[in-house]
Amino acid sequence: MKIRQLTSRLIAMNFLQYAAWGSWLISLGAYLGGVLGFTPVQVGSFYALQGIASLFMPALLGIVADRVLNAQKVLGISHILCAVFLISASFQTTYSGIYPLMFAAVCFYMPTISLSNTVAFNALTKAGMDTVKDFPPIRVFGTIGFICAMWIVDLTGFNETSSQLLLSAGISIVLGIYSFTLPNCELSKDKTGSLVDKLGLKAFSLFKQRNMAFFFIFSALLGMALQITNTFADGYIKSFRELPQYAGTFGAEHSTILISLSQISETLCILLIPFFLKRFGIKKVMLISMFAWVFRFGLLGAGNPGPGVWMFILSMIVYGVAFDFFNISGSLYVDQETDSSIRASAQGVFMLMTNGLGAFIGSYLAGFVVQSTGWPTAWYIFAGYALAVGILFAVLFKDPQKKQA
Repeated sequence: MKIRQLTSRLIAMNFLQYAAWGSWLISLGAYLGGVLGFTPVQVGSFYALQGIASLFMPALLGIVADRVLNAQKVLGISHILCAVFLISASFQTTYSGIYPLMFAAVCFYMPTISLSNTVAFNALTKAGMDTVKDFPPIRVFGTIGFICAMWIVDLTGFNETSSQLLLSAGISIVLGIYSFTLPNCELSKDKTGSLVDKLGLKAFSLFKQRNMAFFFIFSALLGMALQITNTFADGYIKSFRELPQYAGTFGAEHSTILISLSQISETLCILLIPFFLKRFGIKKVMLISMFAWVFRFGLLGAGNPGPGVWMFILSMIVYGVAFDFFNISGSLYVDQETDSSIRASAQGVFMLMTNGLGAFIGSYLAGFVVQSTGWPTAWYIFAGYALAVGILFAVLFKDPQKKQA
């Protein structure tokens, strides 16, 4: 397969992968809280579902993809099953009705993030390409897909209805079918070894390495911040419509589009990752991300859709650094530091710590913080937390030798 054709196919995969998520991730909280009337803790519990699913599903399906069924096929099956549950959830309006169906949906969506990375890394490596250099320009189209989906749900009004789930399901079905045509990922040929090896649990041995253990632990701590703005930012900005001085402002009326500036910033920041990783190394890149989260939260607390809208806009711009310099760089770091035989499993462990353990704890704690303190105090508490994590990481994590391209 020619390089240009390969990159085009991986671009299409990433576009659909994140368009499916962008259809509901940012807007679901406002729909659940503002339209269906769920409490902040209940809304937080829905985003915690991603964390619960990521505790076991990415690692489990990573094992399957390493040893049982090719990764691109696992990716396709997972998306189709996710779509089935999203369609079912779209017809429910009660907490008890939506909750279990969304849990089933995210159980099959969350593993696809690491699986799609595995498919891309595998294809690029086979083609003799450099994953650090060549993956970010491909991954950026995932963010573009996320943005396109956000704009569609905002301009169509889907962001305040369950139609956002149907849109996501449709995209997942398309990607599910398309996945079966992607470049083949070989299964591990090593069928010998202990039961741990046979089950693909060897990736957890990475915790025996001091630096990798600290990396995963801080990934979980930073993962606690990842879903906070996804959960509450849209509903928070929409709430300004209730105040006469902000009624009719673009930000308050089109909060989903305003928030999409975060993803637009992502598209630019992804392209900076190869330079920053090679120039500064993983430790400094992660620290930049952590301190960017401080500004992300603090600016949301200080801003408003009127005269203070510039602070909202700056917060959205900062998000690109906060998210990409952690999530994308971390995935590349794990790929470089692990053996090819456990690569999919290792990506699953990274997902477990960030979107699993971290997101699960963070979503519930954030819900309680919001319910007990209110806005904008909650944003300042979140900023203080990110600052503390950054300081601890600077002290405890040792920068490994940077691998030169």
